Parts: sequence; structure tokens; C-alpha cells
Amino acid sequence: MSLCSGIRADGGRCRAQAMRGSEYCINHDPDHAEARRRRASKGGKRGGRGRSLAELADVKGQLRKLANDVLEGRTNRSVAAVASQILNVYLRAVSVELNAREQLELIERLEALETTLEQQHSGGFGYGS
Repeated sequence: MSLCSGIRADGGRCRAQAMRGSEYCINHDPDHAEARRRRASKGGKRGGRGRSLAELADVKGQLRKLANDVLEGRTNRSVAAVASQILNVYLRAVSVELNAREQLELIERLEALETTLEQQHSGGFGYGS
């Protein structure tokens, strides 16, 4: 079984097995470039993975400041209670968004695996030399 001749983004050589009859793996094969482009463009439209994490860090900072302001007497406790409830609802929405994003990514990965398996079983391509 031969290794892929593709070059990774970090400049190193790809370590995946090449497809049968090709010098490339599925991720580097020029014949599959359009499918890779379509998958990549879908991912970019949903927002980056770090965006929700940055939002979580921001809310944590707001809650920390709110707690300090209450403890030091700068913010009324009832106002802080309502603000923290609103921030907790926001955190829940971010959590739901993260879960939905993970599910969409898993569905895409599963569909890609199913496509690969269908192609292997129909003789489209196989791995190895």
C-alpha cells in the first residue's frame, strides 16, 4: 500500500494511504477537488468553531464583573439577579447552537463516509496499490 503524494497545509507529506490506481488519498486527489470545495464552503457559512467559545468567555467575564459589582455594592442585587438570569438564558442559547453545529458536522462526516463506502462497493475506487 502506497502513501499519498499530497502535501499537507503545514508543508509536510500526507501520511494517508493512496487510493487504488492513484498517487493521492481522497483528500488530495484532484478528481475530488470540487466535492472538497463544496464541503469546505458549507462549513464556512455556519461560522467558525471559536465564535461560540469567545461568546462564552465574554459572558463569563460579564458574570464575574456583575458578581464583583454586587459584592462591592456598585450594583443592586435585584438588578444583578435579573441580569444574571438573562445571561444564563443567553448561555443556554449558545449551548444549543454548539450542539446543533456538532450534529450538522457529524451528519456531513457521516454522509461523506457513506459516499466513500458506496464508491468502494460499486468499484469507484479502493484503497491500496
